[in-house]
Amino acid sequence: MESSAPALSRRHEAGAQSARGMLLTLLGEFVLPAEGAAWTSAVLAAFERLGVAEKATRQALMRTSNAGWLKPDRVGRRTRWQLTPAARRLLTDGAERIYSFGPAHDWDGTWVLVQVRIPDSDRRARHEVRTRLAWAGYGSLGPGLWISPHAAREREAVRALTEAGVADDAHVFTARRTGLSDARAMVAAAWDLPAVGAEYDLFLAEFRDPAPPDVLARQLELVHAWRRFPSLDPSLPPELLPGQWSGTAAARLFAERHGQWADGSRREWKRLNA
Repeated sequence: MESSAPALSRRHEAGAQSARGMLLTLLGEFVLPAEGAAWTSAVLAAFERLGVAEKATRQALMRTSNAGWLKPDRVGRRTRWQLTPAARRLLTDGAERIYSFGPAHDWDGTWVLVQVRIPDSDRRARHEVRTRLAWAGYGSLGPGLWISPHAAREREAVRALTEAGVADDAHVFTARRTGLSDARAMVAAAWDLPAVGAEYDLFLAEFRDPAPPDVLARQLELVHAWRRFPSLDPSLPPELLPGQWSGTAAARLFAERHGQWADGSRREWKRLNA
């Protein structure tokens, strides 16, 4: 992520049941893949279907614009919102993680370890490191010690530490575990997998119905619910997961529903945004 990019917490926005969080979902799902622009009237119409008040929608547009994600373009009395280059970069990065997210495969047993010392007084750095490492799937074994089974995400940790300004007091290793306790005990200490599994169970129950009355609204709700999981679930390899892991079924359901509803929802968005 570029240092000049908008300073938004993706983890917070992904989980927040708010107009602004849902706006980011809409931008990533419909605006980014199309021409990168949305009329105010189209956003208002889509959010009305979700039960979001007009005032809240307009505030979300203005706040997202003020954060550097949208640029207003006045056409007569109407406003067309254009994605900024920074928004395109971050939404593209987020979309790649969200739409391909699921359990890991073909793990070679390599772990990434991150050790960092951040003064208690530097709350900004602590929050930024914690948020970005969680988004990258790292779990915490204690103050200042993070682990991940994804060796390819070592660069994400280095980037997060560097941009938070704490790289001089940090160390990053790749290693293989040799003992002493059971690996599942270590995993249980680093991540609350039962809580994550419960969230997956709720997702499976929520999106069981394959034929929604409003496909555009339901597609937004589907993606908005799913985009929470990259910051909740570390995407562990099967050998580290509990038996009958509901995340596997949830990932399968998300891909199925998203594919089923893609054409209809995009046609409806195109109609609203004409």
